[in-house]
Amino acid sequence: MAARSNRVGGTISNVKEGFDKHTLEQIAGIDFTNGNMAKLLYKGRDAFDAIFNTVHNAKEYVCIEFYIFRDDETGIEFGNLLKQKARQGVKIYLLYDHFGSLLTSESFWSELREAGVQLRASRTFKWQTPLQYLIRDHKKLIIVDGIKAFTGGLNIANEYRGYKFRKTRIRGWRDTGVLIEGPVVSVLLDIFNKSWKRWGGEPLQWQRRGEVFSDGVLIIPIFAASSKGRKRMRKLLYYCINSSKRSIYFTTAYFVPSRMMLKSLEDAVKCGVNVKLLVPGKSDVLAAYYAGRAFFTRLLKAGVEIYYYQGEILHAKTAVFDCCFSIVGSANLDFQSLRRNDEGNVGILDEGFGRLMEQVFFEDLKHSERIDIEKWVKRPFWEKAIEHFFSIFRRRL
Repeated sequence: MAARSNRVGGTISNVKEGFDKHTLEQIAGIDFTNGNMAKLLYKGRDAFDAIFNTVHNAKEYVCIEFYIFRDDETGIEFGNLLKQKARQGVKIYLLYDHFGSLLTSESFWSELREAGVQLRASRTFKWQTPLQYLIRDHKKLIIVDGIKAFTGGLNIANEYRGYKFRKTRIRGWRDTGVLIEGPVVSVLLDIFNKSWKRWGGEPLQWQRRGEVFSDGVLIIPIFAASSKGRKRMRKLLYYCINSSKRSIYFTTAYFVPSRMMLKSLEDAVKCGVNVKLLVPGKSDVLAAYYAGRAFFTRLLKAGVEIYYYQGEILHAKTAVFDCCFSIVGSANLDFQSLRRNDEGNVGILDEGFGRLMEQVFFEDLKHSERIDIEKWVKRPFWEKAIEHFFSIFRRRL
């Protein structure tokens, strides 16, 4: 497969009719922004290199929102960079999920505060509404000077980066992110500002519209922080599945499908769409891993191709439909992401970016094993029993 740049800009002249821009906007409840550049980050430490370099070059402000911000070697190194920038006069706003970062020490946060970093915790536990603690701020977002933004699937922790310990290097999880430049960054800043104010921060006054690239791409934010927002996100997802005419390629870290998801994928195959699903061969959340497997037989019989990624843990969350509309972000194909969490993704309507997404997907398939239906149905009874057990709790995963 020929190598190509992972920085994409282009026109939408080749976008297929199935993905109408205005229909996508109506469903998502937000407009596309044109004239943007998108750099896909998927190789090794590319995402962290881009994050560190972009923050290092910040002149005015940095806005950060992450589910997990751990005080391990990666978190400490990034925290030191934030403290350095704060001492240089750059305004740093850091929003972290309370549950996701529960094990991060208070001393770590205190040192950031003392250096001038402004901190807020989202989704904190409240005795009055304990069940609300099940909702997590799962977004991953960085905005620098209103010019560049990053989003994707990774968190700030060693396992996502692949940290070197003395003579050995831990292999980082397989994840995907995207670095964005252009007018859409100001829209993402507005989205962050709403989250920041919601969790007790003072309203941000920063305003800067990124450069408009003449050969840029259409990007739409797909962020959900309410039941209405999550409903829009689901409707958009099903619209994309139902509108696809040629191919649907999903990569997801956690796959626990609803009945509607199962039927939609089955119907797509019946209409002649090539549906491929890439999931982890090993997972950090065994309950979700086994619950998802309970539905493989039905999907395989319907003609959906399912692949197990081999090697490091697969943590990416991406989709590409008919090589023209792509989604990159934090949302998995499970109940937790689609109905409960606050999630952040971007949709990119561009065939050039779609080709790159497909190229990366098929490169991942080289490191994957396709599940054979005949062998699958003969797997041990104990595996089927575990899968059935966890599938009972799929609405909690």
